[in-house]
Amino acid sequence: MSCYAIGQSWKGEEQRIFHQDRKEVWGKSCFFMKRKVESGMFFRKNFPELQFYRQKRRFFWSLLAGGGGCLSDISSVWADAPSESQAMEGMDTLWVVVAAILVLFMQAGFAFLETGLSRGKNAGHLATKNLVILGVSSLVFWAIGFGISFSDGNPIVGMHGFFVNPFGPDADRLFPSLSYSDATMASKILFQTAFCAVSLAIVWGGMAERVRFPVYIIFGTVFSGLIYPVVGHWIWGNGWLSRLGMQDFAGSTVVHLQGALSALAGTLLLGPRLGKYRDRKVPLPIPGHNIPFVILGTMILWLGWFGFNPGSTLGVNIPAPGYFAYVAMTTNLAAAAGVLAATFMSWALLKAPDMSMMANGALAALVAITASCAFVTPLLSVVIGAIAGVIAVIGVLWVDRKGIDDPVGAVSVHGMAGIWGTLSTGLFAAPDRVRLVGVGQPGLFYGGGWHQLGVQFLGIMAVSVYVFSVSLLVFYLIRVGTGLRVTAAQEAIGLDFAEHKMWGYPDAVRASAGATQPISRDPQNDAAPTETEAYTERAGGGQG
Repeated sequence: MSCYAIGQSWKGEEQRIFHQDRKEVWGKSCFFMKRKVESGMFFRKNFPELQFYRQKRRFFWSLLAGGGGCLSDISSVWADAPSESQAMEGMDTLWVVVAAILVLFMQAGFAFLETGLSRGKNAGHLATKNLVILGVSSLVFWAIGFGISFSDGNPIVGMHGFFVNPFGPDADRLFPSLSYSDATMASKILFQTAFCAVSLAIVWGGMAERVRFPVYIIFGTVFSGLIYPVVGHWIWGNGWLSRLGMQDFAGSTVVHLQGALSALAGTLLLGPRLGKYRDRKVPLPIPGHNIPFVILGTMILWLGWFGFNPGSTLGVNIPAPGYFAYVAMTTNLAAAAGVLAATFMSWALLKAPDMSMMANGALAALVAITASCAFVTPLLSVVIGAIAGVIAVIGVLWVDRKGIDDPVGAVSVHGMAGIWGTLSTGLFAAPDRVRLVGVGQPGLFYGGGWHQLGVQFLGIMAVSVYVFSVSLLVFYLIRVGTGLRVTAAQEAIGLDFAEHKMWGYPDAVRASAGATQPISRDPQNDAAPTETEAYTERAGGGQG
């Protein structure tokens, strides 16, 4: 018999064994999967039946490889091939790294969004700030924050894993809260670092156009090393809220509410921008200089959320094969509902479909679905997103009228919508989704009672008290020590020149100043350019 005929015969036999065993093992696997999920121990490695099937299949291929002299070379190649567990580790790692890259790309979205909603004279400063805080959060969270968040310790903080070496012999043992994923430790560090950077970026949107540049570095260090990681440990690192079963799949509270609370604390200490309120009561509009930037930034953030929420599975088969696709679907449905709800709400309240409100509606919906994306049905993801879009419009207007100057709407979009998203799981978490994910209990409207809603509310209150109080203290110490806000003259000129001695839009500044030659610094007086007085007089400290 030829080698080809031998191969075809063995191939047919292999397929028969494969399909016969698959039917038998799949029935058993479903039973054991249900048992493991209900006990909160959903790990692929806990299924002995599946392991037996994989070993049987590998044995068959080894037998096939050695069955004929013409296949002797194949046996040596097959022996060097990665095992199935190694292949799955590679797939999970690839997925987590791709998701982390999408989340890191959200920094570009924040840069466009915040720059567009601010005045042109501060554009370069705000864009550069995102670059700096990404560097700060990446270093500090790797050195300190990751260990506090995810290492073994006590219910309040992690106590190990500082300056973590992902290839160290004890890496997996030190971080048991992440051991359910087969992805490498390096990919997990990168992914969680990107989350910390997003939370820190939220802080500065609410404080835009009046903060001294060193504040970003000082507060960013404290936030990435102390504030953010503690809450991360409470909810994601086997801390006390995690043990109570708090449901926050991708961070409506851990990421977004934390950033909004710090933004609120800093904004209250800073006070409003010059010219924002008449007689300290009546809010006046200070329009952003580039709405297309706002829309572009929103679309980048929307795209990045497909790394944010689906990536939080930390694996392609966790908690079920391909479940990340379901999370991506609910995320997209919520965002779509949010942008439409905000459009119609702004149309009703402001007599026109406000462009910035549309963007805020989409982002608020994405914030809200972040906690519940893995726990709710598609229909309820639409409901959650639509309510968040309404919250964004009403919240921005309410915050403005309360004398809180929040240029990008961080308090309402990330704070109020984050609270709503966290509470929504206590209302709408579906029993089958909860059993699959293995966290918490079903929501109130699914017969789960008030327990899960109470846990969600307790988590919100605890996080709010801790983050707001610590942030307020840190910002106060900065204000007393090095200064928090730029001077009135610097604010009028714009932070591009006041903090960096250059402009984001030099041509626009030259036109405003009536200059016919490129503007340059006076070598005799480095504190101001030669045309600064003309510029501030004509621009009136307004939009650059």
